[in-house]
Amino acid sequence: MRQTSKGITNLQLELMKIFSIDLSEKQILDLKKVLVKFFSDNATNEIDNLWDEKKWNNKTMKKWAKEHLRTTIK
Repeated sequence: MRQTSKGITNLQLELMKIFSIDLSEKQILDLKKVLVKFFSDNATNEIDNLWDEKKWNNKTMKKWAKEHLRTTIK
C-alpha cells in the first residue's frame, strides 16, 4: 500500500469521492462490515498462499507453539 504526498491513501481518496453523501449510522456500520470482510478475506488468502508456498503444516504450527522467543531481561 502506498500513500500520496499529502498522506492520504489512494483508497481514502477513492472512498471520499464515492461517499460524498451523508449516510445513516446503520449504513455506515453496514459499510464497515463489508470493508472488514474484504480485508479479512484478503489477509486469509495471503496466509493461505504463504502456507502453500512455504509448505507449512500442522507439524509446523506445533513446533512454533513450543518455541521460546522471549529475550531474557537482565
